[in-house]
Amino acid sequence: MIMRRGSSVLFATAALTLLGAVLRVEGFIPHAGKGSVSRPKLQQQLQARPQSETPLRTPVSPLSMSASTAEAPVKAEGETFEFQAEVARVMDIIINSLYSDRDVFLRELVSNAADACDKKRFLSITADGEAAAAGEFGIRIKPDREARTLTIEDSGIGMTKTELVENLGRIAQSGTKKFAEALAKGDADLNLIGQFGVGFYSGFLAADKMTVVTKPSQGEDKRQYRWESSAGSSFTVAEDVDGDAIEGSGTRITLHLKEDCEEYLDTVKLKTLLQRYSEFVQFPIELWTEKTEYDQVPDDTAPPPAEGEKPKMKTVSKKTNVWERVNQTKPIWLRPPRQVTPEEYKEFYRTTFRMFDEPLNYTHFSLEGQVEFKAVLYVPSVLPYELMRSMFDENSRAIKLYVKRVFINDKFEELLPRYLTFLRGVVDSEDLPLNVGREILQKSKMLNVINKRLVRKSLDMFKEIEKNATAYTTFWNGFGRYLKVGLIEDNDNRQELAKLSRWSTTETGDGVTSFDEYVARMKPEQKQIYYVTGETKKRALASPALENLRKRGYEVVILQDPLDEMAMQSLGKYADKDIVDAAKEQQAETDEEKAFLEEKGQETQALRDWYRKLLGKRVTKVEVTNRLVDSPAALVQSAYGMSPQMQKYYRAQSVMQGEDDGSGLDSQFNQAILELNPTHPIVVSLREKVSVSPEALETMELGRLVYDVAAVAGGYDVEDPGAFTARITKLMSRQVLVDGGEGLIAEGLSTRDMEDPTKVEADVVGAGGLGDLPEGLDLDELQKELKEASDVVDESS
Repeated sequence: MIMRRGSSVLFATAALTLLGAVLRVEGFIPHAGKGSVSRPKLQQQLQARPQSETPLRTPVSPLSMSASTAEAPVKAEGETFEFQAEVARVMDIIINSLYSDRDVFLRELVSNAADACDKKRFLSITADGEAAAAGEFGIRIKPDREARTLTIEDSGIGMTKTELVENLGRIAQSGTKKFAEALAKGDADLNLIGQFGVGFYSGFLAADKMTVVTKPSQGEDKRQYRWESSAGSSFTVAEDVDGDAIEGSGTRITLHLKEDCEEYLDTVKLKTLLQRYSEFVQFPIELWTEKTEYDQVPDDTAPPPAEGEKPKMKTVSKKTNVWERVNQTKPIWLRPPRQVTPEEYKEFYRTTFRMFDEPLNYTHFSLEGQVEFKAVLYVPSVLPYELMRSMFDENSRAIKLYVKRVFINDKFEELLPRYLTFLRGVVDSEDLPLNVGREILQKSKMLNVINKRLVRKSLDMFKEIEKNATAYTTFWNGFGRYLKVGLIEDNDNRQELAKLSRWSTTETGDGVTSFDEYVARMKPEQKQIYYVTGETKKRALASPALENLRKRGYEVVILQDPLDEMAMQSLGKYADKDIVDAAKEQQAETDEEKAFLEEKGQETQALRDWYRKLLGKRVTKVEVTNRLVDSPAALVQSAYGMSPQMQKYYRAQSVMQGEDDGSGLDSQFNQAILELNPTHPIVVSLREKVSVSPEALETMELGRLVYDVAAVAGGYDVEDPGAFTARITKLMSRQVLVDGGEGLIAEGLSTRDMEDPTKVEADVVGAGGLGDLPEGLDLDELQKELKEASDVVDESS
């Protein structure tokens, strides 16, 4: 009923489409234009087209209309035609500059052959009401070493003589001089370039001469014609009466290869290229391949067999040539997901991506409408080999992009954000805009739609894996760092990635937890999510910044990687709770805390002023704090400062890039604040010493030691490890002397020092002497703390 009501409109539209199809026959004029027939409408009216086929999307060209409505009279003998000047210029650019890899000529010519077969099958729908069987169409490729030629033949729609002249003498719709100049400069409109049908001319990348023999399936003139050119300024067209006749219809392209292109006569090379670029072309691709067969024949050199015995046999080899199909793999993404078994998905994963593991998850989906594509994505269970060497190795991308089953590239960064580079998959688009060489994906709204859908489906796969705790542990251990990169770079999906992230905390032991689990365990009065950084978990847990938080029973996230810290800073909040670095400057939360800090601040004013003078530019300020319980001091950063781990990371990056030693970054990122515990005995003693003898060597040594210990405990490097350890040694030695162990110290001194006991005591005790030990100072506790700090210095060294 639909066909009957719309027949007049349909056949008028189809007639115009067919005219465009004739000119579009080897991919020479653009896809999609104002004259193209709407895909949904055409499919609705025809109804007979299989779901997996690609409808013809060909614009109507003024050239194609005039050529098809009134065939130009031609002579029986060969004729010579001049290429348009603009065409010659564009050809020169294509041959010498456009393609980055000349292997792609084979892809282009096979793609055109597949288009020709698809058009012929499509025309059979409009003519007969049903599609011809796929087996009636095919592509054959034959190398000939003796003639040094490579022939590509299809059983597609073919061309008439006029179409040969028009299509192969003009590019697209007879490109203008202006466009040729724009292309030469590299600033031609991207959409025009993407529709610029020049794939045929890529044959001149490998050939110095091309011969095209073709026989049309449409029109009254079914004669076979030959087109020939050496990429100069002209080409010839003649009726082909002496050549091998083409059965039915189709096109045969023969490339007379250049001297340095004999590799394209090697069947192994050709098979590799065909399987790479054309593995999923829907029509059979066959390669003329030499095979060695072995037969058993009587051995004529052996003695005659005795009566009743069989003659002695020998094995002889015989070389034969056969047509071998090279595109055996069926594109499973064209089938409805419910018709594909799990084993088929896994086998496709293993064979297509050369993976040996079992995927953790996969998804198969399609999008229809303004943008049409089908895709299959996989999550590996192990990190791909290429990514073991480099997190974003340029050879590790494996999202294979196809346009109408023809492989384009697997290195397009625009298809997926780089934090999903570990995924494997296939994307097959019907109308994605590409450049003239089909090698560069153009930025477009369609690409943005595809990108967003792929990311959405990827996150959905991760959520499915998350339902199985064991599987998700495997996933996070292998790919967690990539999701942290997503937290930094993907603004649109940051909160979803945060839900999927896992973190080590002060309460998880060797395990990890999610943000949701952390928030569920927060104390009622806790308002923020806290984290602390460290080169190792052990060092992070030793941070003085944790003391008061632990006393309150707060759980703290442990970050050991600079990437973790960048991810946290990018996230900023989760579940309306600020994410805070416990080792950065913090404001008092209650009136009681404010009153305490104000009171102690006044008491320690002289000490803090003295410290600022002693430390100079090492710190931006000295404050009192209530965050410390057991430590006398802590070295923290201002709200805009950078943690010691990040400072080390950027310093290392600067050195690796050969800029400098990284010291110049200190003033930019290091905004250190020395926080003092005003109730700690050491700080109380130091305050008293400063009030009595601020310039005394012992006072300054103790002040520097308190700062050094705070720096080491906070994860910072000590400026002068030698001086630091000397100060620790003196203090430990003093404790030994206090305990009556002068003899033990002497055992460790040189003979020269032993001769002068007073020198020994002076060296050990320092300028202050033994009588100046602070009252109430627990030297055992101090010795223990200093020993731990010394061990940390040794460990970092």
